[in-house]
Amino acid sequence: MDNEDIRKIFDEGFPAFDSQALSLFQFQYRHNPVYRQFADLTCDPSAVNTTAQIPFLPVSFFKSHPVCTTVFEAAQVFESSGTTGAATSRHFVRDQSLYDEACIRGFERVYGPLHDFCFLALLPSYLERGQSSLVYMVNRFMEKSGHPSNGFYLHNTADLARTLHEVEAAGQKTLLIGVTYALLDFADAFPITLNHTMVMETGGMKGRKKELLRSEVHEQLRAAFGVETIHSEYGMTELLSQAYATKDGRFVAPPWMKVMVGDEDDPRALRESVDRPVTGVLHVADLANAWSCAFIATEDLGRLYPDGSFEVLGRIDHSDIRGCSLLAV
Repeated sequence: MDNEDIRKIFDEGFPAFDSQALSLFQFQYRHNPVYRQFADLTCDPSAVNTTAQIPFLPVSFFKSHPVCTTVFEAAQVFESSGTTGAATSRHFVRDQSLYDEACIRGFERVYGPLHDFCFLALLPSYLERGQSSLVYMVNRFMEKSGHPSNGFYLHNTADLARTLHEVEAAGQKTLLIGVTYALLDFADAFPITLNHTMVMETGGMKGRKKELLRSEVHEQLRAAFGVETIHSEYGMTELLSQAYATKDGRFVAPPWMKVMVGDEDDPRALRESVDRPVTGVLHVADLANAWSCAFIATEDLGRLYPDGSFEVLGRIDHSDIRGCSLLAV
């Protein structure tokens, strides 16, 4: 498997998710020693015939092992934000351009061309830590956008408020993207009616505030900014692709990413399509994860809907609290 084969997942009308997933599984089974050892303990690889039968690696392995398919020198190493004193995940990225294509195409298929936007990022905890895939992604968006008012904000929220007033006055289409606790603090200090700006939360209280239901967070932000809806992004250090919710916390994944639910008591029992909403542990198949592991069992409890959209309901019992966790309805 080479980069040309991998990039077929981005082709318009890409129809072959299951066949690509099965091919990628066999490739990663052969060339990823960590994944192969796990798969040998959980299944007969020769009997895997559907995506739901593929063994999904627990996301915690990224904290304890180098999860790499083939041997390579990483072009980039993304590290999770975690919480104070907690072990962090490390994602070794062989090909940065693959991540660039996944995140840019994933955003543009939902929101349109990046060059139409001004991007304002309120991501203090991520900026302070460094090696953040989220910061990297937003920085790529800003480079593609090229808007002179693009910028990251750490603690200089008064400057952010001034910039927001300027782009609003100019009628500039803008995305304000931020970690949840920082957006709530900013909304309390600088409430402003936004007519041309979308507000997107990425989750995360980082232990700074009481955990809230996603509906409560969105209600507070809608009131402070005078907007009808709050957008959400679902991404992880361990994944190269993202899903977006344009309203009500219902996420939609790009065509090369499939979300399934598993029984908490039997993680091998996966549902990839449902005829009614089903709750379980979220399992993500991200075909852009060609050089790490494409099949990840998260520690998130979620609800899958018949149209393939999903909600994130919180953390499953006994799992570490990831820095990006956010409770939902």
